[in-house]
Amino acid sequence: IDMKSRGITVRPIQTIDGGVEVNEVFFDDVEVPVTNLVGEENKGWDYAKFLLGNERTNIARVGMSKERVRRIKDLASRVQAGGKPLIEDARFREKLTATEIELKALELTQMRVVANESKNGRGKPDPASSILKIKGSEIQQTITELLLEVTGPFALPFAPEEDGRNELADWATTIAPTYFNTRKVSIYGGSNEIQRNIITKAVLGL
Repeated sequence: IDMKSRGITVRPIQTIDGGVEVNEVFFDDVEVPVTNLVGEENKGWDYAKFLLGNERTNIARVGMSKERVRRIKDLASRVQAGGKPLIEDARFREKLTATEIELKALELTQMRVVANESKNGRGKPDPASSILKIKGSEIQQTITELLLEVTGPFALPFAPEEDGRNELADWATTIAPTYFNTRKVSIYGGSNEIQRNIITKAVLGL
């Protein structure tokens, strides 16, 4: 649909991190030419399910999570906690290591899912993508929690150059918005609760 068509109204919604990336969209007597039809008529839900399967595979975002883990290690080696770098704190290292293990398992699972799709063809969505979506979103949220733990009060959104905070404060103010924005990952693309239902039926056959 041409978004400039008569009858379409778009209203931005400000998200919890202060951004505007989602919108309310209203359709009032909108006319769409038949030439704009995508695929076969009445097959829209089939196409949507296929696209959702691809989306859920992509939501895993293994590469982004690996980069954020690298960033956590770098920052934790510079941030002091109890007179020593945070990376040397046993409890923090335990949480970080557990996250890395889960991330590696996710990466291997994603490779298997993609390999099966290539082997079996891409005519149907792979229900295993729901597993990637659940675990990928949970790992992303855990990683942003660790980033927030590293930055601590430096993540507060006020001018670092004016309050005498250290050199880490410049980048730290982006961490809290990222943390809040990532809360939604377990909802979009089909909430994690819905994904568990899909796995129960399509994977486990229950």
